[in-house]
Amino acid sequence: MLANAFKTAGADKIIGVYLIWFLVVSLVIWLVEPNVKTFGDGMWLCFASATSIGYGDYAAVTAVGRIAIVLLSLYSIAVIAIVTAVITSFFTDTIRFRADESVRKFMDDLEHLPELSNEELEDLSKRVKNFQNGKK
Repeated sequence: MLANAFKTAGADKIIGVYLIWFLVVSLVIWLVEPNVKTFGDGMWLCFASATSIGYGDYAAVTAVGRIAIVLLSLYSIAVIAIVTAVITSFFTDTIRFRADESVRKFMDDLEHLPELSNEELEDLSKRVKNFQNGKK
């Protein structure tokens, strides 16, 4: 369901493009930075920069490398914000949906009050008392 929330929000495309950008920046870093010897080291520098951990074992020293890292870091902040927003929205919508379903069931019971059995009336009475006590 969460994957569908990402698709609906278009965040799956944003994350996909981000991953491609991450790999491109890793490649650029590997090619232009004198202290980065392997593609894996380039990815490590990008990871450390994107997560704002900044271990310090590698650092961009060229203008191209620094610009690439800055752009990756800014994009990373945006992606983290989008992912957080989508997850928050998903859970908020889920809670709202459950509350709406509960209200619909309650209203349906009230509309059919004369048709309810004694057990159903007792259950409805308990739900009303719980609602009044703040237990919902």
